[in-house]
Order: sequence, then structure tokens, then C-alpha cells
Amino acid sequence: MQQVLKDKIIEVCDKKIAAKGDAVGVSFYAFFKNKNDNPQLLMEVATWWIETHELDHFEKAIKIKNLVNNL
Repeated sequence: MQQVLKDKIIEVCDKKIAAKGDAVGVSFYAFFKNKNDNPQLLMEVATWWIETHELDHFEKAIKIKNLVNNL
């Protein structure tokens, strides 16, 4: 996974956790703007989320952050 993507995922998870607590959930769409301006990056995250880790649509932000930190 590209470092820019790892950094973005950690940033988004940290913000959501700070705002709503450790139980807050995220989907991989949370890491992108409403406009799909980088389809390759979106597909990289989708592949990592769905195929590699077989995650549900929504997962705890803390879980996603830990997975990314362990890459």
C-alpha cells in the first residue's frame, strides 16, 4: 500500500476516533472525497479491504488503524 494512502487512512481514523470514540466505524469510502478523482487509489484500498482482509462494509476505525500500522 502506498505511503500516501497509509497516512490518509491513519489521519481519517484518528479524526473519527477523536470525534466519536473508539467504537466509531468507517468504510473504505471514508478515505476519499465524494468525487472519485483517483480511481487507482480507490481500487487499491478496495482490494486491500475486500479481497485481502475480507472486511465488512463498516469496520471499527481502531481496527483499520491497527491493520494499517502493521503493514
